[in-house]
Amino acid sequence: VQLVESGGGLVQPGGSLRLSCAASGFTSFYYAIGWFRQAPGKEREGVSCINSNSGRTYYSDSVKGRFTISRDKANDMVYLQMNSLKPEDTAVYYCATDFPRYTSTCLISGANYDVWGQGTQVTVSS
Repeated sequence: VQLVESGGGLVQPGGSLRLSCAASGFTSFYYAIGWFRQAPGKEREGVSCINSNSGRTYYSDSVKGRFTISRDKANDMVYLQMNSLKPEDTAVYYCATDFPRYTSTCLISGANYDVWGQGTQVTVSS
């Protein structure tokens, strides 16, 4: 069971990036997927989550209106579209799943997730 993030990089303020989260060893569509980020010297922050069992999505106040989470059932992928990026969005971004717990909740507390990816760096700078 593994998650792999991709799509990070260097972008100017106001720019966009799309992060991808790919699962292996299980079908991620039936489990909640959360996106988290951690900047140097700061605590991990929950950014967004999606749970297709309930249709729920959630965004933190810091990204609401700028980030969009989505999933592609056919390819078993989860995406985080990030628009209007700000320097304060700079962090390592992680996706995580609550597999093997079958839930309908969408929470962005790290304690609810058991499998984590290795992270992808997002840097917003001019």
